[in-house]
Formats: sequence, C-alpha cells, structure tokens
Amino acid sequence: GKRFDTINKYIKRYKPNSILVEPILENFIQLKKNYKNHKNIFFENSAISVKNQINFLYKVKNSKIKFYDNHIPGISSFDKGHLLKHGVKKNHITKDEINSISIKKLIKKYNFKNLDLLLIDAEGYDGNIVVDFLKIKNLRPFIIFEYIHVKNSLLKNLLNILNRNKYNYFVINENIICFPKSKSKLIKFV
Repeated sequence: GKRFDTINKYIKRYKPNSILVEPILENFIQLKKNYKNHKNIFFENSAISVKNQINFLYKVKNSKIKFYDNHIPGISSFDKGHLLKHGVKKNHITKDEINSISIKKLIKKYNFKNLDLLLIDAEGYDGNIVVDFLKIKNLRPFIIFEYIHVKNSLLKNLLNILNRNKYNYFVINENIICFPKSKSKLIKFV
C-alpha cells in the first residue's frame, strides 16, 4: 500500500472500487492501515492461486529483515530460490502457511461485474494468474503484470494466449502492459 505501490495515489485520489490482495499477515495489516479511510476498497488476506497450488510462501524471518534493504519484504514467493537469487541467506528464510483463492473466486466473492485494471506482482507466479484470468471471457480489463520472474516457456504461452484473446501488449521496465484491441483508442502513444 506504500512501498513500490505505483497506483496508491490513484486509488486514494479517484476512489475506484478496488480489491487489494496480500497473503502475508503483517503486510496485510499494514495494507489495511494505509487505506483505512477509504470505503471503496475490499481487502483479501490470501494469495491468488490456480487450483490451490499455493498454500505457503517463503519470506525473510521477521528477526532477520533488518539485515536487508526495503525491497526484501516485497519478494515473498512460493519459490524459495527466488529469495536466494535476491541474496537472502538460506537460514534467514521461513515458510508461512497462507490462505489462497483463485482469481475467478476472488472476483465472484466481491461481486465485481466489471474490471478496468488487473495489476499483478506475484514474484514469478504472475503468468499463472494471468493465464487463469484470461479464461474468464466476460471481463476485458487492462492487465499489468511483472514478467521478469516468469519462466520463459510460460511467458511464451501467455503471450500466445493474449494474442488469441485479442490483446495488444508492450513492455515498460519489468512489466508487460496489456490492453484489449477493442480499447486501443484509449491509449495514446507520444
């Protein structure tokens, strides 16, 4: 809700109906605190998971977080190797059980009939979530997801699925921005 949150100021300014998802309890509590005065937000203390694949996350132990920069609390992952690649020591990692929910069940739970933006930063699981989301045929939002930790074979498959679903896409830094071809008139490149 603050650190590395590129849409915080837009949510607070324009007050769109939003679902904010955070699986790690202490981060979830902080997220709710950061948006405490906003009535248009639903909070979900779960991980988005395809077919309940995710029921735990690896993270840096609370007692060891002080040894790392402020980026490290945001790299919790279902893949222990992800933390190791970021320089976290093996004995500083803990495994937390978490709740999970599918993207389809999440949208149904909060009764969202329309979706303008789907923003995902799931430390390598992003591609799985987008592929699963694209099975929902009645929603055609803009999609932004971090691709740099997605396995190449999954990313290639995902880009093919985006093409079949008539999405255009481009890369900015570590994200892929996707938009339905039918909404191309809303994008202006300068």
